[in-house]
Amino acid sequence: MASIGRALRRPWIVPFYFLVFGFLAFRLPNYLGFDPSKSTAATRLDLPFYYPLLVAHIVFGSVAFVTASIQVWPWLRNRYPKLHRISGRVYVLGGALPAGLAILTITPFLTHGAGQKAGNALLGLLWLGTTIVGFRRARQGRIVEHREWMLRSFALCFSILASRFWLGPAILWLEPEVFTMGVDGPAAVQDQVSTLTSWIPWVVNLLIAEWFNHRARYKALGRQAAKRAAAKMTAAAPAPAVAVEPVHHAAPEPALAPNTKTPVLERPAPDPVP
Repeated sequence: MASIGRALRRPWIVPFYFLVFGFLAFRLPNYLGFDPSKSTAATRLDLPFYYPLLVAHIVFGSVAFVTASIQVWPWLRNRYPKLHRISGRVYVLGGALPAGLAILTITPFLTHGAGQKAGNALLGLLWLGTTIVGFRRARQGRIVEHREWMLRSFALCFSILASRFWLGPAILWLEPEVFTMGVDGPAAVQDQVSTLTSWIPWVVNLLIAEWFNHRARYKALGRQAAKRAAAKMTAAAPAPAVAVEPVHHAAPEPALAPNTKTPVLERPAPDPVP
């Protein structure tokens, strides 16, 4: 019941993992055979290095997906901190960094215009930058800043999933003939669609991450203010009065004569004889 309650408090957990593993199940196998004809992304056969780098980006990006999914699960993060640290290193060194470098290398050779190239280049630079800063903050023991920067990194990482969500509305708006007639629109319109889906997903994700960071900061400030107010009230409160009971001194008991049970009363001395 406790696990169900935690899931209800975080309703995004189930759909999030459904999207992540659904993407890996349906997209990753297309690249594991190194067959360019199965690529769902545009490739360039005239550049021998392009497709291998695209595959590297997809594979390392999948590693980043899996390890980031472990990082963002609060229960797993709190219950198994060692797993959190190990998966975090794998995310940085075996996922985000190589995937980001691979996409930056092929970005100048993308096929849908300057808008797509600029969006992907900025995304790659920001992903690398936020990941490196977040990793350094963890090494320095600055945990709050580490969480903020890694949340930004995760938001940029998962923009590839968000791009699939934005692709449909962009095509419906600019290229509806894809849905009505099953054909692509003019090349200029395809460039516009690619530009939109190269900018909107990561910008929106980054704004959501900043909202979460600001909300966490305000909550922390509220808790600190409440603690300070409670401490001031405790210090200013007067000490409770302690009732002092009167002390009754018992009268001394008369001395007893030796071998008797009758008290010997002291008598006044007789008056002196004149």
